Amino acid sequence: MFETAIAGSLPKPEWLAETNKLWPKWMAEGDSLKQAKADATLLWIKAQEDAGLDVVGDGEQSRQHFVHGFLEQVEGIDFENKVTMGIRNNRYDAQVPQVIAPLRLKGRVHAFEAQLARAHTKKKLKFTLPGPMTIVDTVADRFYGDKVKMAMAFAELLNQEALALQADGVDIVQFDEPAFNVYMEEAADWGVKALERAAQGLTCTTAVHICYGYGIQANIDWKNSLGHEWRQYEKVFPALAKSSIDQVSLECFHSHVPMDLMALLEGKDVMVGVIDVASDVVETPEEVADTIGRALQFVPKARIIPCTNCGLAPMSREVAEKKLQALAEGARIARERYR
Repeated sequence: MFETAIAGSLPKPEWLAETNKLWPKWMAEGDSLKQAKADATLLWIKAQEDAGLDVVGDGEQSRQHFVHGFLEQVEGIDFENKVTMGIRNNRYDAQVPQVIAPLRLKGRVHAFEAQLARAHTKKKLKFTLPGPMTIVDTVADRFYGDKVKMAMAFAELLNQEALALQADGVDIVQFDEPAFNVYMEEAADWGVKALERAAQGLTCTTAVHICYGYGIQANIDWKNSLGHEWRQYEKVFPALAKSSIDQVSLECFHSHVPMDLMALLEGKDVMVGVIDVASDVVETPEEVADTIGRALQFVPKARIIPCTNCGLAPMSREVAEKKLQALAEGARIARERYR
């Protein structure tokens, strides 16, 4: 009951990459960089286990960015001539690569870090991939001319890698779709279909992470513009409830998401965000347990997975470690309190 997990990313150590940045520069090259990525992955697996988490991940230590880490292994994408593009409905500008030809995988994308993680933990292992709709919103299309067609092309590639990750021994494949909270009508219309195509044929647990973004200033400003209630989930949750996806995440702690929206996910496991990623203030275990208790009004206790609101990548390592500990300890208190 109340298995704990993180949304995906964790801070990169200062010897691996720039700290406190969403798009950090690597501190090494070639074989030295590969070894540093491996070392950081093992460091965070141990930290998650020491904190007491039930589900662990690689912390996305081998990826500069959660989307581009996948795109770097896709043919048909020009990374040399990036262009500036507004993403997440022009919330902020980013330097993005261009799709210039038919999309095809160069080979395996995440075999190295997935197999490394699997070999070094006996815990349930979750591995994250960007969702097709979010990828489409993070690249410039110079070839397909139709974002639904391009999303389905990306979904096919994601599916190839997801099936390979399952063969690597990954227990949970999670697709990250922050775009679902931005383009709500399109998400319900074709975004969920593209997501299901990405998960097609998987027999391991499947999940989708939908958040309001990392704790960067552009996202904080956007959240402040959304008013006293954030109802974006309301439009896509019914479509997800009918989908084949097993687990769905949502922000909860320190957000303005009405908690009754969880009831729209009947039949799904719900990753309840009990840890704020936009604040360096560390939650107390009691606060975590209280948030879990409020979620119990709308979700059966067997279906609640206490989780972080989003990734912890831009945070300091010290704060992230303390938040992981609060997450695990809060879930322990909740098990005693609500058994």
